[in-house]
Amino acid sequence: MPLFNQSIRRKIVGIALGLIVLMLVTSILSMVMSSQVGVLLDELTNRYIPAYGDLARANIRSLERSVALRRMVMMKMQEAPDEEAYAARLKEFEEADRKIEAETSEARKHINAIIDDSRTPSDNAALARIDAHIETAVTELRRDMNEAHARLLKQIDAKQMPEARGTLEHLDALRDQFNQRIDGVRADMLKQVFASTSTVIGRQHQAIIISAVVTILAAVVGFAFALLVSSGITRPVRLLLAGTREVEAGRFDKPITVSTQDEIGELAAAFNRMIEQLRHNERIRETFGRYIDPKVVQGLIDRPEVAIDGQRRVMTIMFSDMSGFTSMSEGMTPRGLVKVMNHYFTVMSAPIRNHRGVIDKYIGDAIMAYWGPPFIEEGEPALLAGNAAIDMAEQVPALQKQLPDLLGIRAMPVPCDLRIGIATGEVLTGSIGSELMMSFTVMGDAVNLASRLELVNKVYGTRILIAQATADAIGADLELREIDRLAVAGQSAPQVIFEVMGRAGALTGAQEALRKHYTEGLAAYRGRRFDEARAAFSAALESVPGDGPSRTMLARIAEFETSPPAADWDGAWRMDSK
Repeated sequence: MPLFNQSIRRKIVGIALGLIVLMLVTSILSMVMSSQVGVLLDELTNRYIPAYGDLARANIRSLERSVALRRMVMMKMQEAPDEEAYAARLKEFEEADRKIEAETSEARKHINAIIDDSRTPSDNAALARIDAHIETAVTELRRDMNEAHARLLKQIDAKQMPEARGTLEHLDALRDQFNQRIDGVRADMLKQVFASTSTVIGRQHQAIIISAVVTILAAVVGFAFALLVSSGITRPVRLLLAGTREVEAGRFDKPITVSTQDEIGELAAAFNRMIEQLRHNERIRETFGRYIDPKVVQGLIDRPEVAIDGQRRVMTIMFSDMSGFTSMSEGMTPRGLVKVMNHYFTVMSAPIRNHRGVIDKYIGDAIMAYWGPPFIEEGEPALLAGNAAIDMAEQVPALQKQLPDLLGIRAMPVPCDLRIGIATGEVLTGSIGSELMMSFTVMGDAVNLASRLELVNKVYGTRILIAQATADAIGADLELREIDRLAVAGQSAPQVIFEVMGRAGALTGAQEALRKHYTEGLAAYRGRRFDEARAAFSAALESVPGDGPSRTMLARIAEFETSPPAADWDGAWRMDSK
């Protein structure tokens, strides 16, 4: 089975076993070479050096024997020979002679042991010649010395002193000749000692070098093997880490290449299956995001209990509608109408999304959206909704130019415009529907009020109307104008409604004058000072001709002139009565 198809445990165990084998090989080789060096050292210490020492002592014994011989002669040459001293010197002479025999015999024994040992690379031929030289020197010395010694003793006993001196000189010559031979043998032996020493040192160096080379080779092979196996482990891990970062960044289109069949390979395969599932889920989310706002989808995924249980929250609700849609749609083909509506919803949905609103649904040509927890923090919804409404209104001129081009006509048969109603209040959020189909939406009085404010724009000729609670939450962050009090069916107290005129500080001088005169006229209207109110509303129309609320209030004052309001009239306009 290939290496990379093994499990991680087997790979790690394989690396450990491989390194252990390399260590054992290195250790065994080092021990073998050390044992060889030990054998050479043992031979040098226990054979070569002792053999050389035995030969050196043989020289010394030869001198000792010569000294003993002269003392023997001196004891015999006295006028009164000292036989007892002579016998002692004779004993010393014979002892020295035996020691010469023993030392040379011991030296030959060491030399022959070296020759017989096949474990060491000694120069056996040279050692054999040394052994032969020792044997020859000892044999000749023994033969010549015995003859000369016997003759010397006879001459001494016969008082033949001149002849005895001549024999003694001959014995000295034999001794010198023996010592010279032994010195030659020792010189040859010393060469062998040096050669053996050089061999030991060479073997030591060789053992060190080979051990170092084998150790380095083992380290390189072990490192390469470990690097090979570890790269087989770490490379998939790095790929897995890179894939995880891609997933973390929201990119699910890069599967990991599975190159091993170990645990990491299985993990990579599982990771690929996971990102395939995530990719599938993302496609589902993107698909549903076209039908349900992505924030709602994510909220339901993160907190499914909200959809099941429902919650009461303070939210800001928006309804927007395209004016003139019914008349415009009558003369269009279905395909053209769908094209116009899709473009209209695309243009008008963008500001809502940009200001973090949630689009609840499209109702015909109307858009329902809301702002509030848990999608945004409390305190922000009203202002975000107001800014979104202003952005939507700013898109109307461009939209009026784009629609004819979409339909391939010169001009729209009916001009289109925008009406927006915004209200803030407590609503119920949750999944509403049947067991077969559910919709995550909001319900409550604020929803109804926003829907009615969108319709009330028709009455006042405005684009953006908001309720009192929304105006209070916006404060001075937007330019507002109080329009009227609106009595809505089902609510006990009239609602003060406001028009969103623009962003803070963005009003022109004419708009400032319009708001000032309209506020004065509204106060006079509510105080039943209709002449004063008419003058103020007329002044407002002079500032901005065609102002819808001013014209509406003037028309209402004209009605009161023919049909005065009741005594309990509170200045509010009742929507259900119109």
